Amino acid sequence: MSTPAPAVPAPGTDTEGVQAAATAVARTTRLPGWFVILWRNRKCRIGLLMLAAFVLLAVFAPLLAPYDPHEDAFPTSLGPTGSHWLGTTAQGEDVLSQLVVGARTSMLVGLAAGVLSTLIGLVIGLTAGFVGGWVDEVLSFLINLGLVVPALPLMVTLAAYAPVRGIWLIIVVISVTGWAYGARIKRSQVITLRTRDYVTAARFAGDGTARIIAREIVPNMTSLIVVGFMGAALAAIGGEAGLAFLGLGDPLTVSWGAMLNQASLGGAMLTGQWAWLIAPGLALSLLITSFTLINFGIDALSNPHLRED
Repeated sequence: MSTPAPAVPAPGTDTEGVQAAATAVARTTRLPGWFVILWRNRKCRIGLLMLAAFVLLAVFAPLLAPYDPHEDAFPTSLGPTGSHWLGTTAQGEDVLSQLVVGARTSMLVGLAAGVLSTLIGLVIGLTAGFVGGWVDEVLSFLINLGLVVPALPLMVTLAAYAPVRGIWLIIVVISVTGWAYGARIKRSQVITLRTRDYVTAARFAGDGTARIIAREIVPNMTSLIVVGFMGAALAAIGGEAGLAFLGLGDPLTVSWGAMLNQASLGGAMLTGQWAWLIAPGLALSLLITSFTLINFGIDALSNPHLRED
């Protein structure tokens, strides 16, 4: 009896072909399948390279910065020169050194506040969506309250009247004011998932609530959680830059927002020091752009029709 030939995908099944190609590449290179899908997306690939450059800049900032960012022994208000590629500030500090060290602050705030905000939203969204009843009503009220209260004035108020200043205060303030939107989306997704057949089967099998959430619910929300983290990290980076620009950050912390604040107070536009003013703003724009481009690849993980050949 002859062995039947393996099934050949129809010519029009582009999605299956992309998935098969990604799986083959992953097996050949021993890379995770999700990374192959991200890397095959052109926009995501550019975003990953840009983000990797910023991460390396932040990690090796003390080695890459030509001077101490707080050293103020240089001539003040210099334009770009051979010794100071981006000039000096009104206090005599090297702009390039501050730009390099400032990358560490933005990456730290984005990572820490993004993780904290995502965790708060995930816990509240999972609890409200899965438990239901009066617990859902109470948590939904808190979520709606968090969505109604203006985030920016609340951040400014908390940062302005806090008894202490520091980068961790900024992280906490941004996290406390930025979890509600992610919690609402996750709650809606959990309400949809809890009625699925595999969740019902897990209940009949005797699995507890914590096991069902960890084994059945959360794995099916991975792309949504990652997208939520990316959005929270973006908001955190922008929030820190905004608070520092308003003068509400830690005066001893070097950040891109603080550089913009100092450039504004130091009259960079009047003295023609465009590098001092443009460099931190351009760095913030490029970092935010990298996160936005990576989101295209994350969308492709959850939607096979968006995957590229």
